[in-house]
This record gives sequence, C-alpha cells and structure tokens, in this order.
Amino acid sequence: LTGEHGIGLLKRRWLKQELGEDQFELQKRIKAVFDPLGILNPGKVF
Repeated sequence: LTGEHGIGLLKRRWLKQELGEDQFELQKRIKAVFDPLGILNPGKVF
C-alpha cells in the first residue's frame, strides 16, 4: 500500500482528510511551482 516514503496510491483518496484542506492545497501549490506542466509523476497524487 505504501512504501518507505509517500502516501501510496491506494491511500491517496484519504490524503485531504488526513492533511486538512489548507495543507492539501498548499502541497498542490508547491507541486505546481516545481512542475507547472504536470509532467512529474502524472496521475499520482496531484
């Protein structure tokens, strides 16, 4: 389900609930800064 790091694909549906709305949105914004074209790990968490 999960590896050494990360949430794991099967658990990603609960990530927003675990982090809270503010932290979830912050992580999405941070990812967008470093990956504006969405080419790094497409379809994984964000």
